[in-house]
Amino acid sequence: MSKPHVFFWVQHLLGIGHLQRTATLARAFRRAGMTVTVVSGGHEVPGLDLGGATLVQLPPVRAADKYFKILVDDTDSEIDDAFRENRCELLLAAYRAAVPDVVITELFPFGRRQLRRELTVLLDAARAQPVPPLIVSSVRDILVEPPKPERVAEMLERVETYYDRVMIHGDPTLIPFDETFAHADRIADRVAYTGYVVDMPQKVPGGPGTDEVIVSAGGGAVSEELFRAAMAARPLTRLANRTWRILAGHALADDVFDSVAGDAPEGVVVERARSDFPTLMANCTLSISQGGYNTVMEMMTAGTRGVIVPYAGGLETEQTLRARLLENRSGIRTIPEDTLNPAALAAAVDAALDAP
Repeated sequence: MSKPHVFFWVQHLLGIGHLQRTATLARAFRRAGMTVTVVSGGHEVPGLDLGGATLVQLPPVRAADKYFKILVDDTDSEIDDAFRENRCELLLAAYRAAVPDVVITELFPFGRRQLRRELTVLLDAARAQPVPPLIVSSVRDILVEPPKPERVAEMLERVETYYDRVMIHGDPTLIPFDETFAHADRIADRVAYTGYVVDMPQKVPGGPGTDEVIVSAGGGAVSEELFRAAMAARPLTRLANRTWRILAGHALADDVFDSVAGDAPEGVVVERARSDFPTLMANCTLSISQGGYNTVMEMMTAGTRGVIVPYAGGLETEQTLRARLLENRSGIRTIPEDTLNPAALAAAVDAALDAP
C-alpha cells in the first residue's frame, strides 16, 4: 500500500512560528515515507528545512502591523481583490497537481480569517472529489481570543462543514484546548491531541552555544526592545562573563539589525537566526525569549532554564497566557512586556539560575 500524499497550507503573517511548526511536521512525515507538499503564503524564510517536501510559494503577504487588520504584499502595498483571486487560482492549481490524500490547514479555521476566500475554494474543491481527502486543521495549544464573539460561531460552523479532524499540538494535562476555546466540547468528536511538536534538541558537549545565553525572538519582527534590554542587562547578572548570543529573525529589518549589531558590546554576538537553534538551546546555560510555541517547547525539552518576556502587542494573548501557565515551573521565570527593563531582566535571569 502506498504512503499518503499530505498537502499543507500555511500562512505566517508576523512571526514564523506557524511555518516552523509545519516544517517540523513535514520533516516527520517525510521520514515516515510520505509525499508532502507545503503551500506557503508568507515571505520566504532562508534556510527553511522541509525535509525534501515540495514547496509551493504563493505570492507572499504579511500583516501591516501588530493588529493583523491589513495584509500587504512584498512591496508593502495593501492586497486587493485581484491579488486574492490570483492566490486562489494558484492554490487550487497546486491542490489539483498534488491530488493529495490528506489536506492540512495550519491554524484555519481558528485563525487566518482574512484568507478565508482562498481556503474556502480549497476546501470546497477537496470536498467535491469522488473520494475526498481527509481534511485536518493543525492548531497549537493556545488560541488568541477572537475579537468578536460571532467569530467563534464561524469557526465551529467551518469545522463541522469541512473538517474530519482537529489536531491540537499540545497536552490536555498541561494546557487543555478549552482553556482558550470555550466551545471545544462542540467539536470534541473531531479533536485529537498530538502532543507537542518539537525538534528534539541534541546536546553536543563543547558544541555551538555551550555555556552561552541565547536571546531569541522567532521571526524577529518585534524584537528590538528585547534585544537591547538583554545587552544592557548582561553586566548586571551573574552571567556577565558568558557570551550572550542574540539571534535576530529575518523579519527584523536590516537597518534595525545593523543598528543592534553595531551597538553590541564585547561579549555579545548578534547574528541572524540559525538552523541549528535546537542545538544552541540544548547547549546553552539560559534562554531569553518571547515565549513562542516552538522556542518554549525546545527549551522545555532540552531542560534549559529560561526567562520569557511574552510578546503582547496588538490582540496577541497567546504568549502571555503560555508564560502565565508556565510561570514558576522549574527554571522558568517571566516578565510582562510592559515592565521590561535591564534591571528587571537581570533579576529574572538570576532568579531562573537559582530555581530548583
